[in-house]
Amino acid sequence: MEFLKELGIEAINQSASWGEGYTDTQDAGIIESYNPATGELIAKVYASSANDYEKVMQQAEEAFAEWRKVPAPLRGELVRKMGEALRKHKDALGSLVSAEMGKIKAEGDGEVQEMIDMADFAVGQGRMLYGKTMHSERPEHRMYEQWHPLGITGVMSAFNFPVAVWSWNAFIAAICGNTTVWKPSPKTPLCAIAVQNICNKVLEEAGLKGIFCLFIDSAENKLANTFIEDPRVKKMSFTGSSVVGRMVGVKVAERMG
Repeated sequence: MEFLKELGIEAINQSASWGEGYTDTQDAGIIESYNPATGELIAKVYASSANDYEKVMQQAEEAFAEWRKVPAPLRGELVRKMGEALRKHKDALGSLVSAEMGKIKAEGDGEVQEMIDMADFAVGQGRMLYGKTMHSERPEHRMYEQWHPLGITGVMSAFNFPVAVWSWNAFIAAICGNTTVWKPSPKTPLCAIAVQNICNKVLEEAGLKGIFCLFIDSAENKLANTFIEDPRVKKMSFTGSSVVGRMVGVKVAERMG
C-alpha cells in the first residue's frame, strides 16, 4: 500500500514521540492493526512503556515553558504549517483512516479535511485572544482580562474518529500556548503514528519539539490511569463511551479539586 510509505508507516512501528523521532521500546507489548474489512494485517506497533510515558511528559513540560512565551500569532504560524502538511497528505491519510478504522474513503478524506479546517480556524483564532478592559471602583487601578497558557493538554481519542478529534484539541491548545500529549485508541494506532510523523516533520522544520507529543498504550490500557491522574496534565479531553467518560471525569475532577 503506497500510502503507508508516504506516511512513514513501517511493518513494525514505535509509538512514543515528542518531535525528535521515536523511543525504541520493544518490551511493553505489541499491537497488531488489521483492516476490519478484509482481515489483512496492515502493520504492527510496539506499545509505549511507563518509561516512554515519563519521557513524553517531561518533554511536553519543558516545551511548554518556552512555547508559552511565543506570541499567539506566531504560534498560529506553526498550526498553519500543520494545515499545509495535512493538505499535502490528505489522500494518503484519508486512505489510512479508511483502511484501519473501516470508514469509506470519502469519510476518511472528510475527517482529514476537518483537521485542515480546524487548522485554518485556529490560525485566525491566534489573533483573536481578546480580553475586556474595565473600570474599577478603586482609584488608580485598572482591570483587564488576559489569557494565560495553562500547561499540558491531554487528549484521549476513540477509534471511530482516529485523527480529527486530536486536531480539535491540539490546534486550539497550540495557539493558546499549551502543549499536547495524545493517547489514541489502541485500535487505530497507525493513524496516530501517521499524524505524529507529519507533526514531527513540521516541528523539525520550525526548530521545535514537544508541542505535539504521542504515546500509544497497550490494548490493556496499562497507562490510562497514570495519564488521567497525572497532575502535570492541566486539561483533559476524553472521547469514548459514556461509562468510561464518567469514570475519567470523576478522576480528573478529584485531582483538580
